[in-house]
Amino acid sequence: MILYHAELGEFKDDVDSNRIVSRILDKFQYHLGYSPGMSERQSWASSLRFMESAVRRAELPNDCGVMIEFKLPTTSRRIDFLIAGKDLEGRDNYVLVELKQWSEARKSTTPRLVNTFIGGAQRDVSHPSHQAMSYNTFLSEINEEIYTRNIIGNACAYLHNYRQKNPEPLLDEQYGDFIREAPLFFQEDTAELQAYLKKFLSQGNGMNICYFIENGRLKPSKKLIENVTSLFNGNDAFTLIDDQAVAFEKIVHQCSLRSQQKNVIIVEGGPGTGKSVVSMNVFGKLLSQGKNVKFVAPNAAFRKVLVEKLYQDRAGKKAYLEHLVSGSLSFYDVPRDLYDVLIVDEAHRLKDRTAYMYRGENQVEDIINAAKVSVFFIDDGQQIRREDLGSVSSINDAAIRYGAHVTHMTLSAQFRCSGAEGYVNWITDVLQLERTGNEEGWDEGDFDFRIFDTPQQVYEIISQHQLNGSDARILAGYAWPWTTQGNSDAQVRDVRIDEYDFAMPWNSRANSSLWAINPEGKEQIGCIHTSQGLEFDYVGVLFGNDITFDPTTGEVKGVYEEYYDRTGKSGLRNNSEELTLYIKSIYKILCSRGMKGCYIFVRDKNLKQYMSQRLSAAKNRQYEIDLSQDSYLRVPESNDNNLF
Repeated sequence: MILYHAELGEFKDDVDSNRIVSRILDKFQYHLGYSPGMSERQSWASSLRFMESAVRRAELPNDCGVMIEFKLPTTSRRIDFLIAGKDLEGRDNYVLVELKQWSEARKSTTPRLVNTFIGGAQRDVSHPSHQAMSYNTFLSEINEEIYTRNIIGNACAYLHNYRQKNPEPLLDEQYGDFIREAPLFFQEDTAELQAYLKKFLSQGNGMNICYFIENGRLKPSKKLIENVTSLFNGNDAFTLIDDQAVAFEKIVHQCSLRSQQKNVIIVEGGPGTGKSVVSMNVFGKLLSQGKNVKFVAPNAAFRKVLVEKLYQDRAGKKAYLEHLVSGSLSFYDVPRDLYDVLIVDEAHRLKDRTAYMYRGENQVEDIINAAKVSVFFIDDGQQIRREDLGSVSSINDAAIRYGAHVTHMTLSAQFRCSGAEGYVNWITDVLQLERTGNEEGWDEGDFDFRIFDTPQQVYEIISQHQLNGSDARILAGYAWPWTTQGNSDAQVRDVRIDEYDFAMPWNSRANSSLWAINPEGKEQIGCIHTSQGLEFDYVGVLFGNDITFDPTTGEVKGVYEEYYDRTGKSGLRNNSEELTLYIKSIYKILCSRGMKGCYIFVRDKNLKQYMSQRLSAAKNRQYEIDLSQDSYLRVPESNDNNLF
């Protein structure tokens, strides 16, 4: 999709006559079905005038080709401005320009990111040169016409409102590799920008080049395949064991079969069974086979942390990877069978039409439509909102509607929680999510689980693990509100437990997606959305007043008034059963993020007593449950509730 495509001469006329915004707007509404916001229109009007001035002063031929708001293939990203033509040697070139309205920016506390005011708040974002470089790298290595015809891709960033400072944070040495690949031009650098454009485009004749860019077949180049698959080599985190290896071989074989019929593969597995390990290995293998494959992760935090962990500061590799790993919003309008394979991890977080910023109806159907083979890795027990559409039944139903062949697999071995499958079953049973019949607990040496009397004790043991070099974080249920005003970077200590004089901030909004690996996150509390799908060595979990235990009925219940996820509780005021299911699922997920241990504080005294007695009984192998009854048998009160 391109919102504007013309020869350079026509572009200059459209800018001079104030037609450029209206022409883009017409195409925008036609292709996307809605009108852009005023800020986006104003950015077009301002930035394109600066670009028109630059190309005119560079004296580029009028038959250069111009493309504006060109959607990067297979992604939801749009290239601001692309101009194509020939250089003095007659070689085909294009220059991709990332345009920014910024006037201020600073280095982020997260290496290689920058911090600026955008979207109404200070946020951590990609460096403009990195953004331009990554777009160009991906475009030039996924479009077969570009790399087979030797069309040379170039990229730069133009901050036309930004006066360079001394020292200039955007030119810090940590961004050097980005800037060398995609030069950064400030307000006073117009002459340098003009010279840069003229170097590659001085001979014009660019409309054919634009045609090849727009219509090139999508196929990963050998270079792209080598750079991404090398990220897996020697990485112990992606070693396959037992049923993981079996599932991997079956999935790869199924994806390699030639068939006119669509194929849907469903891989079920609970927390810690290795769904992500298998999914990433399948992704790497299929990419090495030259498949047009994409890895889809609906949860932004899981997706971004995954890319960062694979990247591991290997210069140049991240640009190849990050556009092959996407969210789930951008598949609703793509042509049928555009992809050979789509691999969806955390498929239980796929959305329906009520989800924020999603313009389609059903993300499960979007993905099945877009790919010849769709692979869904899923845990039905990890749906935490009504809008979470992904389930085994919904995938099966959608597959039937598309006439797809369905293959079902299950991962069962526990690789998180020190392999203590008994612990995962126990916490599931204790929270009354499923009657696992686990009354014997687990071997204490396999997994360290404790219930503490105060939140400070949880904080202290997590801090000690951090000092010892372990990856440890504190998490909490959605039982405390989030302050919005003046709280973009965890300035307000919202998680307050006044009876213990305890207060900590929620995770930073400005850097929420990378909270799990940001050093500053150690002094912040993570929520379900920044931790689901991830794992740590140890976790501390604060149970708030949104979850209680009723000693008269023996039931664990959710409390609507104490649950502060506005989207998650929407429509559930009079549906306590569904609300309770989501809240209990959240706490199970949080309690299964640790690989070696989990430490909890429980605010509701009845729930704490119930869980403490269950834990004591598990340790003593004396707890009894009547599985024939609908409710759990009450446990006689103990005279000693302090287990530690």
